[in-house]
Amino acid sequence: MTARRVIGYASTSSCHHKVPPMLTALSGPSRPPLSGGKPNRLVILLHGLGADGNDLIGLGQYWAPLLPDAEFVSPNAPFPCDMAPYGYQWFSAQDQSPAARLAGVRAAAPILDGFIDQALAERGLDDGRAALVGFSQGTMMALFVGLRRAQPAAGILGFSGRLLAPELLAEELRARPRTLLVHGTEDPLVDYRELGRAEAALKAAGVAVETLTCPGVAHAIDEAGLRQGGRFLKEVLGAASS
Repeated sequence: MTARRVIGYASTSSCHHKVPPMLTALSGPSRPPLSGGKPNRLVILLHGLGADGNDLIGLGQYWAPLLPDAEFVSPNAPFPCDMAPYGYQWFSAQDQSPAARLAGVRAAAPILDGFIDQALAERGLDDGRAALVGFSQGTMMALFVGLRRAQPAAGILGFSGRLLAPELLAEELRARPRTLLVHGTEDPLVDYRELGRAEAALKAAGVAVETLTCPGVAHAIDEAGLRQGGRFLKEVLGAASS
């Protein structure tokens, strides 16, 4: 299984630069626990630019046998994509400057933060029973929000992304969830070198991080990434108190 190639980082779009309206609340597909019971773990899947929640919800089918009591939820990002007539974005990628990226992620962070709070409260769970999984722009959101929550999630799993504003971690970091970052060496949209940069910054901040390099893989999730991701999620969520 691979994640659909998303729209964005390498694009040269002539689309307008008008800021799209925000959706009133995050919503998207979900997958109930394979066990058929009440969820006692939660995996939140965060899609990439130009996609929607359906892009990643299929990961739940792959990982459910490893986490039979986990519910998988995959919300649509809060803004319609401003580079295509379909899909959603966490923030615009038309301006690639670090300042624009930071402004965008800061605007979206409270929205995702609130969604996480609500999703946990509705299921009677705490942060330690949840994991954030991101792809591309979703990875950027998972890292930015997950490292700043008052309580750490069980883990963060990020595919094909980057750590935004690593220089702010010393001042803003509040949580140190275990983290696994996965990246393909042939990614044309998010430079593979971002993997090493993120690893170095997270280790310097005291975050327990591991990485997986996927030789020859482009902007996608391959079988090796799926296997390692499943192993990681089983470890971090299985370690949560029952």
